[in-house]
Amino acid sequence: MLAKRMQLWRASQAMLAINGTANRTSTQMFPTVSSRDMHMASSWSRLAAPPASTLLPLYGSMAASPVTMRFASSSSSSSTDAMPVVSTKELVDLPAIPEAPVAPVVEPQTLMETITVAGEPPFASIGLGGYSPVGIVQNCMEFLHCTWDIPWWGTIAIGTLVVRTIIFPLVILAQRNSAKMSNNMPQMQVLQLKMTEARQSGNAIESARYAQEMMLFMREKGVNPLKNMIVPLAQAPLFISFFMGLRQMANAPVESMRDGGLFWFTDLTLADPLYLLPVITSATLYLTIELGTDSARLSAANMNTMKYVLRALPLVIFPFTMNFPAAILTYWACSNFISLGQVALLRIPSVRDYFKIDKMITHAPGSLPTKQKKGFVGGMKESWDNMKITKEIEERQRLDEIRFAKAGKGPLVKTYKYDPTQQQRTSTSSVKQPSSKQQQ
Repeated sequence: MLAKRMQLWRASQAMLAINGTANRTSTQMFPTVSSRDMHMASSWSRLAAPPASTLLPLYGSMAASPVTMRFASSSSSSSTDAMPVVSTKELVDLPAIPEAPVAPVVEPQTLMETITVAGEPPFASIGLGGYSPVGIVQNCMEFLHCTWDIPWWGTIAIGTLVVRTIIFPLVILAQRNSAKMSNNMPQMQVLQLKMTEARQSGNAIESARYAQEMMLFMREKGVNPLKNMIVPLAQAPLFISFFMGLRQMANAPVESMRDGGLFWFTDLTLADPLYLLPVITSATLYLTIELGTDSARLSAANMNTMKYVLRALPLVIFPFTMNFPAAILTYWACSNFISLGQVALLRIPSVRDYFKIDKMITHAPGSLPTKQKKGFVGGMKESWDNMKITKEIEERQRLDEIRFAKAGKGPLVKTYKYDPTQQQRTSTSSVKQPSSKQQQ
């Protein structure tokens, strides 16, 4: 009897030890279970302790698997509520984790398209360049600046020099023509005066005859006044292309042009703050017009009215050039300096002989039909008088045509004192009367 009680006591002590271990394990796995519930669970197990052989597998399975135990919260609940309830969590199949994306491979050619050799974005990325005349100028500027790493003021100067070198043969052609016109000026002035007098007198036939003689004379001497305008006509599209191209580059703006200037005009995208570039541009333009760099001298070409207009041009454009970006004025000033260099070169006798330019003959004042020099007011007055005379002659011709048309369509106008038909009747009657007397 005592041995059985000792065996039962040892079994209960072992059961308590196992129960304590299970409680600690469940507390760590499920922290939401309160200590009060665990105390009640241990009391219930102490009162109704089954044999050790049946408890060990149960608690072992509970400790090994995730369970949730719910016990009675009051003593009045039924015995079924005090029983532990074991619930397992359902496993959900999660989608597979996608693989990491592969980094794109950047080719060296793509980098070259976005960044030039000079480390600047290309003109195409900022809306510049193209295949128009303006775009071609911009592409050439970009090539010079990025390929040889030339500052922008040097790029503009080199581009201007290249363009002026290309049209230099046209300058030679204009100089040859101007020399021939100057050497044959006396004969041309004589014919021109005769033609003017015939036109002012209203003799259209004589005016046309002298005009024909002037044309034959110029053809014989190889002179053509239009050849003096070939250089300005060739420079006009080039100047417009450079002007618009540089203005677009300054307005974009091209960032490297902000510090691509020289001396006091470091920022080529803005106007000159000291107004020295506009003054230099106007002064060199006046010298270019006065010396006749690209064509005949205005005094030798007998262009009195146009001479004064072109001389006033530098003063007229000065208020506008004050607000131009420094890049445009840099090109304009470089072009004028190149023109002055060309006229200095073409004044050397050996250079003129090499390019087959005739030597200029200085005519005496008495050999020219136009002896007195007319000023600006005199030239304008003469031009105005010629215009008035020409208008009167045209009006007279128009009235003559109207009168001739009326004379052909209207009734006959009486221009005699006696009717010629009536005189003829009286004469015939007087002739018949003597014949009748003779019969009697």
